[in-house]
Amino acid sequence: MEKLPTLKAKEIRRMSREERRKKLEELRAELMKLRTDVKAKGRIENPSALRELRRSIARILTVEREEG
Repeated sequence: MEKLPTLKAKEIRRMSREERRKKLEELRAELMKLRTDVKAKGRIENPSALRELRRSIARILTVEREEG
C-alpha cells in the first residue's frame, strides 16, 4: 500500500460538495479494506494508515457540518 497523502482542512474546503462526498466514499472503502486485512492477516504493512484514514474522514465530515 502506498503512503496516503494527508488531507488538510484547507484542501477539503476547496473541494466541491460532490468531490468531498466522492472522496469520503473512497476513504471509507479503503478503511474497510484495511480493517478486513487486519482481521484476515492479523496485521497490516502500515498500521498508521488506519489512523490517517479515520482522521481524514473526520476532517471531511467536520467541514461538511461547518458548511451546513
